[in-house]
Amino acid sequence: MKKCMDSDNLHRRLKKIIGQLNAIDRMIDEDVPCEDIIMQINASKSALHKVGQIVLEGHLNHCVKEGIETGDSEQTIKDFTKAIEYFSRL
Repeated sequence: MKKCMDSDNLHRRLKKIIGQLNAIDRMIDEDVPCEDIIMQINASKSALHKVGQIVLEGHLNHCVKEGIETGDSEQTIKDFTKAIEYFSRL
């Protein structure tokens, strides 16, 4: 998996999301207005969705491409279809 994506970029993004989630948790304790909390929740969801897009793109550009080039296109397409299905459930 590491060879098909920029793990440093993903780790950096995930740490930022963890920070956003911790901030939301603090906001709840600090009685911050609901609209502000919802805005931060939406920002976190968007950031997590972007991480998923990056992983999916890496999978397509490396794993799917390699699977088709090595002649295992049917199984590769099935696996990619499953990955898209999981991603679209977010």
